[in-house]
Amino acid sequence: MNRLLQFCALCAIFATISGCGTVTDLLTSNLPESHPGRPSIVVSLRAQEAYLYRGGYRTASSRISSGREGYRTPVGRFQVIRKDEDHRSSLYGDYVDDSGRVVKANIDTGRDSKPPHSHFVGTPMPYFLEFSPGYGLHQGYLPGVPASHGCIRMPYWKARQFYNAVRLGTPVVVKP
Repeated sequence: MNRLLQFCALCAIFATISGCGTVTDLLTSNLPESHPGRPSIVVSLRAQEAYLYRGGYRTASSRISSGREGYRTPVGRFQVIRKDEDHRSSLYGDYVDDSGRVVKANIDTGRDSKPPHSHFVGTPMPYFLEFSPGYGLHQGYLPGVPASHGCIRMPYWKARQFYNAVRLGTPVVVKP
């Protein structure tokens, strides 16, 4: 029992340092898979939740932040078409100068012109699981409401858990 308490204390410290939303996310995302079978992902936009299934059993769930008004997340049946552990957005990010200082923040390359002597750096989207061209699940900020440009944001530990559990071709169902 003493080792369990030490482990929980260590997890709490690590969660605080790493920015993990909850200790539960950290603990449950590192539990070994208890069900064999093929993985699948179901996303409920209404509930702002994502579910990981294996062999028909729900093995994980995560709170999410989906696309906001004007940038809706597509609904339908898809499959994972690309995995990229260190993905960066090609559309959204910052313009920075040669020393790395942000010149213009939170830009959309389709709308914001590039200031002189700057270059584009895309927003990090770790553990990116693309399910439709330009749309995917990835680690990101969760304000409690739909707020993305169409992607599905998840807490770090959950994005990593989903990323590690699936492979190319894994079914993804996005429900309204």
